[in-house]
Amino acid sequence: MLLSGCSLEGVGNAFGHFGWPGKGITLQAHKMYDLWIASVIAALIVGVFVWGLIFWCIIRYRKRGDELPVQTRFNMPMEVLYTVTPVLIVAILFYYTAIVQTDVDKLSKNPDQVVEVVAFKWNWQFNYRDGMGEEANTVASTVGSSDVIPILVLPTNEKIRFEETSKDVIHSFWVPEILFKRDVFPGNVRNTFEITLDKEGRYVGRCAELCGTYHAFMNFELVVVSPDRFNTFLEAKKSGSSTQEAMAAIGYTGDAAYATTTEPFNTRRQKNGWNQNGAVAAPAGSAVTTAGK
Repeated sequence: MLLSGCSLEGVGNAFGHFGWPGKGITLQAHKMYDLWIASVIAALIVGVFVWGLIFWCIIRYRKRGDELPVQTRFNMPMEVLYTVTPVLIVAILFYYTAIVQTDVDKLSKNPDQVVEVVAFKWNWQFNYRDGMGEEANTVASTVGSSDVIPILVLPTNEKIRFEETSKDVIHSFWVPEILFKRDVFPGNVRNTFEITLDKEGRYVGRCAELCGTYHAFMNFELVVVSPDRFNTFLEAKKSGSSTQEAMAAIGYTGDAAYATTTEPFNTRRQKNGWNQNGAVAAPAGSAVTTAGK
């Protein structure tokens, strides 16, 4: 009766989501979140029951004298219980895990948007495509640099397919609020997955695979807007506008036209190290040479 008055999200909110970063911002993330919270609750129920039995045995069967207790060879009902019960618990958890995993990996025949994710050391390029597969054409693109964080603008309530490829080493495309990440491989391996966003906002994205010196600074920003604003943004990009000009077209002007959840990494150098405070940036376009005897 007590549990029936609680929602999984309510329980998660009360206990810090048991380690997860909230309910998520996609339909797929909501299902993963519910599975996570339900699994933790089931584990806690089993844990409390086992702890109770342990302490009950400690108290009930503690030593009361030198006389040995009655010795028994086995208890068939008890042995059946502690063999069958774990199997049933694992089977039920596996069943719901398989359902959620299948749903998360499911690909539709005609997604509403296709985005090609191109990773390279140490930044991102996002290509809006007119179809699926390598043969499709890029209709608009945004690419990051050391000075500007790349911004990925996407609509709510539409099926969005990501097709991932890398120019060099293995990277990993990750937005924590999506509760899901997938590695980005070089070569002819093209990982794909789909999401449906249901919450507008701005969210930091990261590379989740150690890929080299500046791995920790390989960030991007996901901006989720309504379908109408997304169409305005995409049309502006198609007409030749920069990402910041297209952001201004949908109401993000000034500093809001740039990433707000993260910032570019400091590429300054000095004699004894890299990325140190107080270093002086080299003039744009200058070359750095070293010589020794």
